Amino acid sequence: MNRMSAEEFRRSDKMPLVVVMDEVRSMYNVGSVFRTADAFRVAGIYLCGITAVPPHPEIHKTALGAEDTVEWHYFPTTRETVENLRMNGFTVLSVEQVEGSTMLQDIQVEKDKKYAIVMGNEVKGVKQEIVDMSDGCLEIPQFGTKHSLNVSTTAGIVIWEFAKKLCIS
Repeated sequence: MNRMSAEEFRRSDKMPLVVVMDEVRSMYNVGSVFRTADAFRVAGIYLCGITAVPPHPEIHKTALGAEDTVEWHYFPTTRETVENLRMNGFTVLSVEQVEGSTMLQDIQVEKDKKYAIVMGNEVKGVKQEIVDMSDGCLEIPQFGTKHSLNVSTTAGIVIWEFAKKLCIS
């Protein structure tokens, strides 16, 4: 199946994308994002606030070991995370439905830049303070009666869009 080993993964080139998890409650969601990040060789995951960190059986249940391959860091606050990322040259984009957001398919990315996407709490979304600190917001167009998606589903869709634009095209 052409799978790389964990060591090969650690040495491999990564997509210049970091996923920031802003107060995500569900450890299953955290694990699922780890697994998706591994699949697309995301540069890392930043876990913030109440977001659980590995090792934990509930994270492992959905991550299936990706918590051991994907680089991750914990920050007490998302504010601190965003400040750190911006100081290190990242373009920070919150994934949130707000006035003036960019539809995901319309995002313009440059292959020589580094990006961070902020994924919000399952109930409250990305905190307004973080939206205000961000370089912009991304929104997934939705056409049904519900206008929200599970945070791990959203992360997968957004990571795939970045992969198409940064790694495939």
